[in-house]
Amino acid sequence: MSDPLPDAAARDLRRAAEAEAAALPALLIAAEHLANTMQMGGHGRRRAGAGEEFWQYRPAHSGDAARFVDWRRSARSDTQFIREREAQLAQSLCLWVDPAASMRFTGAETGRKARPEKLSRARLLALALAISALRAGERVGLTSPLAPPRPGKAQLLTLAQALLAETSALDYAAPDLSAVAPQARVVVLSDFFTDPAGLETVLSGAAGRGVSGVLLQVLDPAEEEFPYDGRTVFTSMAGGLRFETREAGDLRARYRARLAERRDHLARIARQSGWAFASHHTGAPAQAALLWLHGALGGGWR
Repeated sequence: MSDPLPDAAARDLRRAAEAEAAALPALLIAAEHLANTMQMGGHGRRRAGAGEEFWQYRPAHSGDAARFVDWRRSARSDTQFIREREAQLAQSLCLWVDPAASMRFTGAETGRKARPEKLSRARLLALALAISALRAGERVGLTSPLAPPRPGKAQLLTLAQALLAETSALDYAAPDLSAVAPQARVVVLSDFFTDPAGLETVLSGAAGRGVSGVLLQVLDPAEEEFPYDGRTVFTSMAGGLRFETREAGDLRARYRARLAERRDHLARIARQSGWAFASHHTGAPAQAALLWLHGALGGGWR
């Protein structure tokens, strides 16, 4: 039998568990509301098969079973017709929400309208997308083998709990897609402040296994506008990086240029692997980002 946890460690663990339990209902409610604003269409494949949606009538051929003949349609002509349904194949959708410390940043100023942390917005979008996909009959999971893709409503609670529990003490993180099954689709939500060379290697390997997907960069408006002037001390969320300047305003143009270069680089990396890329900031409505994700996963970027 293992030794009991020290009192301080036990209290910390209990507080963390209580905080996670308290956040879970709010996240689920918000995700359900967001998903309800955007109904994702079925992902039927345009060919005949075992599905529920009517596709087309075709003349009966020799060898067609009588049970497949649509006698009502056939009665209007001298030809017997088969009623074909559109094949609807359940697909696997894997989600990765960047758990790094940088995702906990919010630049909202005191007294102004509150903005969510980047991590909160990314979790909300991931879960709303999962709700829509599960309703469409798809299998949804995380890229981690701890939460593999599964269908059904019960999977929603598993995903929500896993998303809330996953955090990192590191400033930046990169996705690991090695456990994702071939031909699956992946959604990566991150600020992408990590080294893009590592991301390029990950996407290249995933594309080689037939894995497709989308990258959505989630930023705070302050990270785009750089509204800082005068003496400013910049510290990373995990405390590992620190930079002080007396004239922050002088850095604004160079910072914005570097951010634009990073976005161009990310878009190029995604394009080379057959993925899609877009940016979203936490000051904008979440519905716009969810709409883009739906369209991108449906192949609308091609």
